[in-house]
Amino acid sequence: MKKAVVSLLILMLLLPFASFTAAQCPSEGHTVILKAPAVSRTAEGELVGVATDFVITVAPGSGHVYVETWPLAEVDMQASARLAAQIAGKVLGVDMSKYDVFIQIKADSPIIGGPSAGGTMTVGIIAALEGWQVNPKVMMTGMINPDGTIGPVGGILEKAAAAHDVGAEVFLIPQGQRIQYVEETQKREIGGIVEINTQTKKVDVVEYAKERWGLQVIEIKDIYDAVYYFTGHRIPRPEAPAYVKIDTSFLKEDALKDYDNTTAYYRETLEKLKKSDVNYATYTTLREALNEADGILNQSKSALDDGRYYTTLSKDFQARIIIRHVDWYLGVEGPEDVQKILKTVESQINASERIVSNVTIRGTTMLQAVAAAEERVEQAKSILDEAWKYYYSNDYWNAVGDAAFAYERAKTAVFWARLGERFAGGDVISREVVKAVARDYIDESNLIVTYIESMYGTVGGDLSQSIVQAEQYYEDGKYSAALFTAMEARVQAQVFLDTLGIDNQTVLLDKLKRMKEDAKVAIALAQSQGITPVLAIAYYEFAESYEENGSPEDIQTAMIFYMYAKETAGLFLSTLPTPVNVLQDNTTGIPQIVIPTSTDSKTATNSATSTSKALSDGLIIALLVGSFIVGAAVGKKL
Repeated sequence: MKKAVVSLLILMLLLPFASFTAAQCPSEGHTVILKAPAVSRTAEGELVGVATDFVITVAPGSGHVYVETWPLAEVDMQASARLAAQIAGKVLGVDMSKYDVFIQIKADSPIIGGPSAGGTMTVGIIAALEGWQVNPKVMMTGMINPDGTIGPVGGILEKAAAAHDVGAEVFLIPQGQRIQYVEETQKREIGGIVEINTQTKKVDVVEYAKERWGLQVIEIKDIYDAVYYFTGHRIPRPEAPAYVKIDTSFLKEDALKDYDNTTAYYRETLEKLKKSDVNYATYTTLREALNEADGILNQSKSALDDGRYYTTLSKDFQARIIIRHVDWYLGVEGPEDVQKILKTVESQINASERIVSNVTIRGTTMLQAVAAAEERVEQAKSILDEAWKYYYSNDYWNAVGDAAFAYERAKTAVFWARLGERFAGGDVISREVVKAVARDYIDESNLIVTYIESMYGTVGGDLSQSIVQAEQYYEDGKYSAALFTAMEARVQAQVFLDTLGIDNQTVLLDKLKRMKEDAKVAIALAQSQGITPVLAIAYYEFAESYEENGSPEDIQTAMIFYMYAKETAGLFLSTLPTPVNVLQDNTTGIPQIVIPTSTDSKTATNSATSTSKALSDGLIIALLVGSFIVGAAVGKKL
């Protein structure tokens, strides 16, 4: 009896592992083996390239992705594998809920991050799904983006060395990354004193790898290029319509009315200031602030005359924040006035939230606009929280400034909700759709941010804090805010990687041109599905306004908004799989290394008193810089 009980207990203990074991050992399906380069950090903190082995099997199943790594990898490897499976299914038109993916990864040392292997995993999953062989002499590095493009990564030189070490003849890298910047440190001892000099050196990876190892480095744009180099098969890319209409004429009447109203508000506030009894220092500061607003209004009028109506609205928005700050501050005699202002803002936010939350969403275009509206409500709440913090620290000046910002932001939420109603059409869409998309965006953004910070620390900005904020929004049920916060973090992270160390205007402009074209194609694809991607079109136009300025800072800002346009164009679009016909360019079991000329790269590539409005001259100047200039900053888009 005891033996029977013991046997039963052993069986019960083993049962939970039985399904797991079966899951790791599929009895049918296809397997491919690839090598991919990664980056490891030595005990001295130096980054070195290491080769990793990927064994990828796809078999009939229920949509699971299983990852086994040795040594243990960071959590982001699982997220990268999941995204790779999603993109593989999307590219081939395959329903991945009917398959299980098994990925075994082995490296000789702990590797940093999983995103840079995203492209390789996607190739492997596609090859396994189709039963194709892969060329063992080809290796690649690059993140996989949700649209199938290959995203930028770090450690290109180290990974090229790792590829050569294991016998690769062709090394694929993300488009636009052939030029790398490395720091060279030289030590020289003079009379017992060690002099250390560090210089930044530009390296053309294509030329360097060819000269040193005979390794052919090729820039690729997307997963379609990658699959061809590995397998010899061509998967057709989605085709955008030949004609793409990108204009914001649907905002013309709004822009005309908004410009007139903002201009009138400016004049009223200017007269109010002139008639006030504020002291000289305060008058001078407030007058300079209104001059700043007037300059922005001039930009708004120029945009209006050029037919750039979203830019007009955004410039009006920036100007109104400054004007309202001046207007409200002129009425502050003591803390009770500031408190009254903050409560007024709170009432506006609550009213905006009620309007937005009571909208019935019909159609994808409306869903995109309402999602933007919901995000702006949450932004207004966060800004108002900061205003209250200033208030309780007796900093009434900044409290009023943030209150003005929060108030205007809350009003834009209503604008986007009403705009969405103009495009209402089709079936009612549940907000659960936003929840699902938000979850994916948070995971994907966290993947990229974790990778960047593991390589470069917070040099790209504290992007992880944005992910934390997105997670908090998600936990609170604010899915639209979570979605946009995560998306913005991801875009900023990718632009950081894409421009890291680049000080060459020509190279920046080449990258900008590529991002602009990608945004245009994304908008066209949305339009081909009967969607008017209002947010994407607006961001595209806004990017053009910065592109024309031409400074490096404006170019980078334009890049960010073009990527916003690209990302938002694809939000909530149908992703039902459509089978594709695949062309094979060779008849050999393992494809030969053929370099299509179409993919060759040519890129060389601080306090007010409780009862008085008087402020010291020095403090006024500091506050002007800290509030008004920032109040008109690029991030304050409509």
